[in-house]
Amino acid sequence: MPTIPAHPSKRGRAPGRATRLLSAVLALGLARGPIAAEDPALHWPSFRGPRASGISEGKPLPARWEVASGQGIAWKTRIPGLGHSSPIIWGDRLIVTSAMGPADEPSLRVGLYGDIGSVPDEGVHRFNVHCLDRTTGRILWERTAHTGVPRIKRHTKASHANSTPATDGKRVIAFFGTEGLHALDMEGNPLWKRELGLLDSGYFRAPEAQWGFGSSPVIHEDLVIVQCDVQGGGFLAAFRLSDGQEVWRTPRKDVPTWSTPTLYSDGSSARVAVNGWKRIAGYDAATGKELWWLQGGGDIPVPTPVAARGLIFITNAHGGPSPVYAVAVDARGEIGPAGSPPGRGLAWSAERGGAYMQTPIVYGDHLYVCRDNGALSVFDARTGRVLHERRLGGGTSGFTASAVAGDGKLYYTAESGEVLVLRAGPEPELIATNELGDIAMATPALSGGAIYFRTRSHVIAVDGRTGP
Repeated sequence: MPTIPAHPSKRGRAPGRATRLLSAVLALGLARGPIAAEDPALHWPSFRGPRASGISEGKPLPARWEVASGQGIAWKTRIPGLGHSSPIIWGDRLIVTSAMGPADEPSLRVGLYGDIGSVPDEGVHRFNVHCLDRTTGRILWERTAHTGVPRIKRHTKASHANSTPATDGKRVIAFFGTEGLHALDMEGNPLWKRELGLLDSGYFRAPEAQWGFGSSPVIHEDLVIVQCDVQGGGFLAAFRLSDGQEVWRTPRKDVPTWSTPTLYSDGSSARVAVNGWKRIAGYDAATGKELWWLQGGGDIPVPTPVAARGLIFITNAHGGPSPVYAVAVDARGEIGPAGSPPGRGLAWSAERGGAYMQTPIVYGDHLYVCRDNGALSVFDARTGRVLHERRLGGGTSGFTASAVAGDGKLYYTAESGEVLVLRAGPEPELIATNELGDIAMATPALSGGAIYFRTRSHVIAVDGRTGP
C-alpha cells in the first residue's frame, strides 16, 4: 500500500563555481533580467532551486547546529496553518505557502505506513502566501489567495499546500491545485488567477482515496509550466507569466503523479522533462510538442527529473519496479525500458535502486538516490555503476524531503526532524546529525551560506556564522 508523497563545494573554489553556475543557467536560456545582475547563490526560485538541481555553491554551509539552544540558528519564525511546500528565495525575500483551517493543530500522521485513506472534511480554509525577510525572519506580508472548503481531500500525510511556489524576482506563482494557480507581485498584490478544474492526484486504483495535489510550477522566460497528471483529463500546460493566458496545453494520458516538471536544454532549445508511469517524456518548452517518451517503472511517480551532465535522471519506485533512467538531453522518439542496452536516447539504466518519494541529486560525479526508508545508493552518474550503499537513520524513520547539497556536503531531512549531514563522495561519510525539534516534510532551501528548513509549524534559518 502506498504512502503519500509530500510533495508529492569547496571553500577555496566557491566563487569560480558560482560564476560557472550562473553561466550555465544563462546558457540554458532559463534566466533573464535580474538574475544576471545579482549573486546567483542568493536565489532559490522554485522547488529544489535553480533547474531543480538542489545545489547552491559559493558560500560555506553549516554542518552542526542546535535549535533548542539557538546555536547556529539565525532565526525561527512560526507559520500558521499546515503546508509542505518548500521555501523559495529571491534576494532577501523568502516565500512559503500554507493552508489554514478551523483546527488549531491539523492532523498529520508521518512515518513508514501504507494507509491510503483521506482526512475527513476539515471545513473552510484560507490558502495563504507568506513573505519573510530572509535575513531576519520578520514577516513582511501575508496574503490569502483563496478561501473555501477544499474540493479535494488530503492524505493523512499531506497538506492542502504541498506545491512549492516559484518566482522570477518580479512575480510569485502559488499553486494550490484545485484552488487555483495564483500570481502575485513581490509585495503580495494579486495579479491574476487561473482555475484549472478539479485536480485530483489520488490513488488511481482506488479513486475514492483522495490525496490532494503536489506538483509545483516552474518558470521559463514568460511561461509558467504546470504538470497536472490527475484522475481524468491530465495535461501539461504553459501560461503566460505576465497575464495568465494559456499558451499551450498538451494532453497526458497517465495516472496521477506528484512530480514537478524540470527545465533543461538539448543544446539549442529549452525543453521540459516530466516523470510518469505510462508516459515519462520530454517536451518542447515553447510549444508543448512531445519529443521523446518511455513507459514503465513505479505506478505512483513522485521524484522530479534531474538534468545534469548532459543527461536527465528519472526514477520512481512504487508497485514493484524501482528503475533509474539516464536519458540523453538530445533524445528523440521512443526510448527502451530499464535494462535495455544503451542507445535510442538511453545512456544507461538500472532496473532496481530507484526512489519512491525523494528526488535524487547529482553532485559532482555521483548520483545519490535515497529511498523513503533511508536506504541510500550512490551511482557513477556517467555509467550507472553502483559505488556504495548504506542506511541513513535507524531504519524506522521516513524520508520524504529531497536532499540538497553545497560546500561538499549533502543534507538529508527525516520526517521526524533529524537532519543528517554527509560529506559528499563515492562513499559518503556522516559528519553530523542535527535535530529540528519538529516534523519536517518539505525540502529545504539554500541561500547565501544558510539553510532554510520548513517544519510543520516554523521556518528555521540555520547559519553557522550566527550564535545563540
